[in-house]
Amino acid sequence: MRQLFRYATSAFTLIFLLAAPASAEIQPFPPSFRVLDIQMPKQPDGQTIHVRVGGQGPAVVLLHGFGDTGDMWAPMAADLARDHTVVVPDLRGIGLSAYPKDGYDKRTQAADIRSVLTHLGLDRAAVVGHDIGTMVAYAYAARYPDKTDKLVVMDAPVPGIPPWDTIVRNSLLWHFDLGGPDMERLVAGRERVYLDRFWNEFAGDPAKIDEATRQHYAALYARPGAMRSAFAQFRTIRQDAIDNAETSVTKIAMPVLAVGGERSFGASEAVVMRNAAVDVTELVIPGAGHWLMEEQPAATITAVRTFLSSH
Repeated sequence: MRQLFRYATSAFTLIFLLAAPASAEIQPFPPSFRVLDIQMPKQPDGQTIHVRVGGQGPAVVLLHGFGDTGDMWAPMAADLARDHTVVVPDLRGIGLSAYPKDGYDKRTQAADIRSVLTHLGLDRAAVVGHDIGTMVAYAYAARYPDKTDKLVVMDAPVPGIPPWDTIVRNSLLWHFDLGGPDMERLVAGRERVYLDRFWNEFAGDPAKIDEATRQHYAALYARPGAMRSAFAQFRTIRQDAIDNAETSVTKIAMPVLAVGGERSFGASEAVVMRNAAVDVTELVIPGAGHWLMEEQPAATITAVRTFLSSH
C-alpha cells in the first residue's frame, strides 16, 4: 500500500507497538454518555451540533473527519471517560448535526466547538482531531490558545502550513476541489461507492474498515444535504490555507502530539506541525493507514491517553 506523503526528516520517530487486530464494527458509546443538540452560533434556531458527553475530569474534545462521524471515537471516548470529561461532536454538516448553507471554513467550525464547550460550562480542553477534524482542531488551538490545554492532530495536512504547496499537489487529493450541483447529482444514491474510494485507497488494510462500518457511515452520508455539506468541508480549504498562513506567523505554544499512520502520513504529520507549533511530539502508528481508529484502535487510544497524561 502506497504511503501518501513522505518527507525526509532526521527527527526521532516514536513508534507504539500496540498493533493487535480489532474489529472495526461500530461500537456504541457507554450508556452513561449524554446526547445533546447544541445551537450553532450565528445560525437560525434549530441549526444544532450533535454532541455526546460523558466522564469526569479534565475536558477533551474529539473531532472526526470525512468518511466518519463522531461515532468513530466511541472506543477512545469509553477509555478516556475514566478520568476525563469527553466531548464528541459531529462537525457541522456531518452526521446528525445540522447542514447549514455555509460556515465550513475551519475557523468558523472552531467557533462551533467553542460554543459547544461554553454551553457545557467547560472553559478549557485538550483537542484531538483526525482528518478534517485535524484542520478544525488546529484552527481551534490557533484561535483560542488560552482555552487549549493540549492538541493532538492525526494523519492530515493543515492547509497553509508548509509543506502545504507540495502536499496539495498529490494526485490522491483530487477531491479537495470536487463539489457543486453536478457533483452532488453524480454521487446521489451512490454515496457508498464514493466513500469506498476513500476507505480503500487511504487504508493500510481496507479489510479493517468492515462492511458494518461502511454501511453505517454510507447511510449517514446519504441523508439529504449531507454530501453537499461534505463537499463544502473540502471546497473551503483554499480559504483555510489563507487563514492558517496568517495565524501560523505566531506558533502555538501548547504541547502538540502529531500522529501519522505508518502507511499514510507517517512522520510527515510532525514535519507539518513543527512549522506551526513550538512543542511537537512525533508518533507513527505501525501498520496503520489513514483510518487510525478503524485500523489500529488500541495503539491510537494508548498514544492519546499517554500524551494527555504527560507533561
